[in-house]
Amino acid sequence: MSATRLQPLSHRHLQLLGPRRSVLLAGVGSRSLTSPLLSSSNRALSSLSTTRRGLPKEKMSENGMMSRAKVLTIDTMNPTVKKVEYAVRGPIVARAVELERELSEGMKKPFSEVIKANIGDAHAMGQQPITFFRQVLALCSYPELLSDSTFPEDAKSRACSILNSCGGNSMGSYSPSQGIESVRQDVARYIERRDGGVPCDPDNIYLTTGASDGIVTMLKLLVCGEGATRAGVMISIPQYPLYSAALAELGAVQINYYLNEEKFWSLDISELQRALDEARLYCNPRALCIINPGNPTGQVQSRECIEDVIRFAAQERLFLMADEVYQDNVYAEGCQFHSFKKVLFEMGPEYSETVELASFHSTSKCYMGECGFRGGYMEIINMDDDVKAQLTKLLSVRLCPPVPGQALMDLVVNPPQPGEPSYERFIKERTATLSTLAEKAKLTEQVLNTVQGISCNPVQGAMYSFPRITIPEKAVKEATDMGQQPDMFYCMKMLEETGICLVPGSGFGQREGTYHFRMTILPRTDKLKILLNKVQEFHLKFTQQYS
Repeated sequence: MSATRLQPLSHRHLQLLGPRRSVLLAGVGSRSLTSPLLSSSNRALSSLSTTRRGLPKEKMSENGMMSRAKVLTIDTMNPTVKKVEYAVRGPIVARAVELERELSEGMKKPFSEVIKANIGDAHAMGQQPITFFRQVLALCSYPELLSDSTFPEDAKSRACSILNSCGGNSMGSYSPSQGIESVRQDVARYIERRDGGVPCDPDNIYLTTGASDGIVTMLKLLVCGEGATRAGVMISIPQYPLYSAALAELGAVQINYYLNEEKFWSLDISELQRALDEARLYCNPRALCIINPGNPTGQVQSRECIEDVIRFAAQERLFLMADEVYQDNVYAEGCQFHSFKKVLFEMGPEYSETVELASFHSTSKCYMGECGFRGGYMEIINMDDDVKAQLTKLLSVRLCPPVPGQALMDLVVNPPQPGEPSYERFIKERTATLSTLAEKAKLTEQVLNTVQGISCNPVQGAMYSFPRITIPEKAVKEATDMGQQPDMFYCMKMLEETGICLVPGSGFGQREGTYHFRMTILPRTDKLKILLNKVQEFHLKFTQQYS
């Protein structure tokens, strides 16, 4: 077979190849095409080192061939990403997944199953979805079901309303970047009902991909400056690791203020002042983040505390961020959820017209537990108009939040009403879910407090307990020698010996010299009892082993 003859390249082809064309043409019969100017350029280019030209270095492979090094390496990647840590899905969870696989392959373990209590993933733990929500979402996803007589008429009506708000009457279309207008209107009406008539403008509502999306977006707007003027953000310790991870990625300064464990994880204004005064020596504090009800600590802030926080933010010119995703999860007698928005407006114009506030909610928690749909919203109060325009622009980059999540949020804020076919079933399911969570919160506190060396505050709300544990000095030393935090050492041993997956308190932050773990109260009651008994047995054994 004769060799294929290569055709000369045109001047236009040479232009498209760019400044490295002579290199690319080498070896394909193009020597006569290389001009003196190209040769000169090549000599100049080759005189630069590979590193200076921004190209990866070549290295010798095992078979003696030259192989090209990776462009992106651990040394050349974004350094702020390497600072990001997220304990809820950290190494202990990775090991739990490995153990599950080993069990499925028949490997012998001192336990028959891995029980994950590391994350607030309600449905994964056995919580059942609300029927009405799933019916409407099914109808929206597959409109042919609208002719099915097994679906109640109110579910069909709601599905049609949502689809009529979607482009092309399809949930598969993009929505406006701020979210579907009718959904934002329903969210605004929900907030007005929740807050006793305090007005809510739908234009201040932004639908988000879970609450996390809104929180990170607001932090992006707040972070600026360099060195001593770099933006600082105040977060509670213990905290939800989203905050520390986002601040690390953005290169912002994390300002820790400590909750008072001796007073049921309450928030003291004097502690806020201490943290702020110290931070002003090295950064520019700009925002104060509050999680209420608390994660991981499960406290519910009193109205008096919220008023104090608002006054503090006003006095110190801080932007307030209120993470309120657990607002329906309040269990303890005498505790009540108060939204920051409501309290702010009831404090009068001095505060309601000046304090800048962003509050967040989600479909992932409360009685819904629909984590996978990634539905959420944020409401902004007193934001500068020019900044608001920038916020809208920033959100437009990600096009829109998931439309199914927006649809679900619409159902959460506008559920079945009295007299509608689905109302009684909805109320029954909602009440049962919240009642069961309240019972499990009480059970968790009671059992853990029977164990010597474990102290658990009341789980007033949310979905977690954050008990304090006593770790013997011998175990602390062994952990330190291994380069581990003592509570990580403790939790990893518990996982290996019992199959119980918890998250060490060091992943959330804690006062020096104290140790904790976070566990969710979400497992089914029978599983939760097994979990608590295993924790009890392990702690006693661990304490004896290292005493």
